[in-house]
Parts: sequence; C-alpha cells; structure tokens
Amino acid sequence: MIGRPRYFTPSEVAAHNTAEDLWVSFLGKVYDLSPLMSQYKGDVLLLPIMEFAGKDISSWFDPKTEDILKYVDPLTCCVAYYTPRGRFLHIPPTGPRSDWDNDIGQPWWRDSRYEVGLLSTKTRWIRIINTLTSQEQQMEVCSEETLNEILQRYLRYNSHARSYTWKYNGAVLDMNKTLSENNVPDNDLELEQLRLDRDAFTPAILLHYNDDLTEG
Repeated sequence: MIGRPRYFTPSEVAAHNTAEDLWVSFLGKVYDLSPLMSQYKGDVLLLPIMEFAGKDISSWFDPKTEDILKYVDPLTCCVAYYTPRGRFLHIPPTGPRSDWDNDIGQPWWRDSRYEVGLLSTKTRWIRIINTLTSQEQQMEVCSEETLNEILQRYLRYNSHARSYTWKYNGAVLDMNKTLSENNVPDNDLELEQLRLDRDAFTPAILLHYNDDLTEG
C-alpha cells in the first residue's frame, strides 16, 4: 500500500466470503486472498482458509511474531505450527515429505501483495442529511477515517457530494480530520451502559448545497 491506508469495517470484510472473492482480517490487517484461491484452486489445503472466508483469523497468530502460532508436538518433540482446524496452504507438513516444496517464498500471511488495507478498531454510525433534498442516509464508517474518506463512501448515494458544505451542530467540518477530531461525539459506550437505543442518538451531519454543482 502506498500513502495512507484504506480502512474497512468488519461487515465490509464479511461481504467477501466466497472462494472467488475471499477476504480475511488478522492482526488489524485486511487481506484479499482471491488471487491465492485462484492460483491454488482445487488444493485441499485451501479448505481451512475457505472455512473462515470474510472472518477475522487473528486467533491463528502470535501477535508478537505475527507468525502462525507454534507448539511442541508431543509425538516428535519438535516445534510445529498450531493449526487445530487442519493444515493449510504454506504450512509445512509435520514430517519429511517428498511432495513438499520448501522454496515457497513468502507465505501468504507475510506477503504484502495481498494486503488491501486495515481493519477499523472501532466503527460508528452517522446520519448524513442533505438539507437541499431532505434525503437521509445512515452509514457505518471507520473511526479512523477522515471526512474526505467518508465522503468517498457517500458518493454512491450522492455523486455531487463534493458540492456541499459539511456541518455538524452549525460548525463547518474540516474534511481532512476525523469525526472525533471535528468534535463529533461517539457515545456508543455510554449509550450501551445506559441501555439506550443507539439509533435514536446517531449524530447527524448536515450537507448544505453550494451553488457550484460539480459533475458526478
């Protein structure tokens, strides 16, 4: 990835849950393994990965080494990878095998070519209201995203979104800052503790039309 990474919500990762379109997340990173699935199509070692398509597999890893967890095999007394769901692609066999090629290069979990972005540590919901048309859209966004990046998400609903001034509580928002940096509160934890409906307290971002409508 070059420049600022893209952030994804868990639900966005979960949408990529087929063999032809397979994403996983682990240790805060999001990987698109679709090319890997295509390259090794039909290999039984893909099955444990397919089982977790669209899910977070951080439990497979040692967070300190960022490698697959290891253990001491009680039968061989050797250190081996811990794969309780079954051996998967790029995991070596427990013993010598004539059909195992040691020269695999980088295992897929260390290969940055598959990395497409980062998993949001905290998502939040906002309402975006077009004051010109009264159109309202609820969106789940990443807390790490700037308003410009949220605008990119919103373009699917309004291709002219750049021709509006974005405001919260009457203040013009800095599009290069996050919601929190713009003092848009995230009260999810407090609402949960008070057992209040989050949807009733979702912050509203108001879009005010400028007279220089751009092309979509």
